[in-house]
Amino acid sequence: MIWIIVLASLVVLGAATYFVINNPSILNNSSGSQGTNLESKENEENSDKEPKEQSDVDSSDSESSPQKDDQKPEVVDDNGYIVGQPEATEPTYVDGVLIANKKYPLPKTFQPGEDVDARAAFELMGADARKAGFELVAFSTYRSYEYQQTLYNNYVERDGKENADRYSARPGYSEHQTGLAFDIGEVGREDLWLTSEFGETDAGKWLVNNAHKYGFILRYPQGKEKITGYMYESWHFRYLGIQLATDVKKSSLTLEEYLGIQ
Repeated sequence: MIWIIVLASLVVLGAATYFVINNPSILNNSSGSQGTNLESKENEENSDKEPKEQSDVDSSDSESSPQKDDQKPEVVDDNGYIVGQPEATEPTYVDGVLIANKKYPLPKTFQPGEDVDARAAFELMGADARKAGFELVAFSTYRSYEYQQTLYNNYVERDGKENADRYSARPGYSEHQTGLAFDIGEVGREDLWLTSEFGETDAGKWLVNNAHKYGFILRYPQGKEKITGYMYESWHFRYLGIQLATDVKKSSLTLEEYLGIQ
């Protein structure tokens, strides 16, 4: 009986071996199916992974390169003034020179009064002008913040803001608040005070040609409005001291150009 069972087993095993040898595609299909499943699984993993890596790169680039929308807009000028400029807390000095213009305001509390050296220089200049036949007068010198505010508002009401900004400083921006600016005219020719015609008179010509010898410069010369911010003012002189005034005069530059500021 045992031999019969053994013999039958050998017959079955031999038949199976013979079938597999003659049908090799069975092995290939089985292997290919497993490979396809593995490949499909790997592709799914890579598909899930790649977008995440790309997202990380984009996030990194965004942090290191701010968008233009985040950048501050350029400062815009309003008739030469900086929009939104904060109130000054200290006066500005450039190379030791006190500056007051449309870009450099003075504090409300800055109240030096008329400069004594400037007044002494003007008196000396006036005495020499008298010898030359001209009676000069400084009809406006130091102005407080409050006075300039009233003056400017009156001009705006009369001529409009656009025009007023060409010849009158806003409060805190006036050179008269430094105590170093002198508006000068000729006695007996009051009709020409605060006019460009004063510069065409003999007194006006003498003044512009000699003021530097006493420490003054014509502050707002003709043709320089884009630089100084103000129209030509034949009557407005600024005290700098003899040496600096002479250097500025010889350079034919405005004070802004000479100091290299706006």
